[in-house]
Amino acid sequence: MVTTAPQTRKRRMPRAERERQMLAVAEEIFAERGYAAAAMDEIAERCGVSKPMLYEYFGSKEGLLVACIRQARGQLATAITQAAVGATGPRDALRRGLVAFFEFTDAHRRAWSLVLRNEAAVAGQAAAAEVEAIRQEQVEIDLALLTAFLPDAPRVDLEAAAQIVVGACERLSLWYVSRDDVTAEQAADHLMRVLWTGLAALVEPPTAR
Repeated sequence: MVTTAPQTRKRRMPRAERERQMLAVAEEIFAERGYAAAAMDEIAERCGVSKPMLYEYFGSKEGLLVACIRQARGQLATAITQAAVGATGPRDALRRGLVAFFEFTDAHRRAWSLVLRNEAAVAGQAAAAEVEAIRQEQVEIDLALLTAFLPDAPRVDLEAAAQIVVGACERLSLWYVSRDDVTAEQAADHLMRVLWTGLAALVEPPTAR
């Protein structure tokens, strides 16, 4: 009697895992080609899936870009909030958050540059709105941190400071991701030298600085 070994069934990739794979490949191709030149055919081929499956998951190329931006938004928020855990004061919390921000942009430097250089606006309103949601979420995170460490400071001053921090981070990040000779810590220190001069006024009386 001849017996044959049972055939090994190919493991079906769980949906969440497949989605993460698609987003990783899409981020890479969007960064390489730019949004307009990126093709769903190429993304599907690199993922080893059919193009209809991409559309099933994300609806459109813009939907795929929106999903990439939304994933980055969540990862960035987690990185910054976790970095601030254990901070000894507002200065320490700010620097920790800045370092985490630049470490994140370093890990996603090509995609980060792509998103901020108006590619999202080219893609459509949904993508542009998602980029703005990143900014607003970062403002809320910074405002929460500043409020926690400076509960007696005027609310309007903290709101203005949070907006300034986010705007400064965004502009410096575009410079930072174009260079290989600046570390995340150095980029954070460049901002600290400028930002803390103003923020210190909310912490210390003028005679103490």
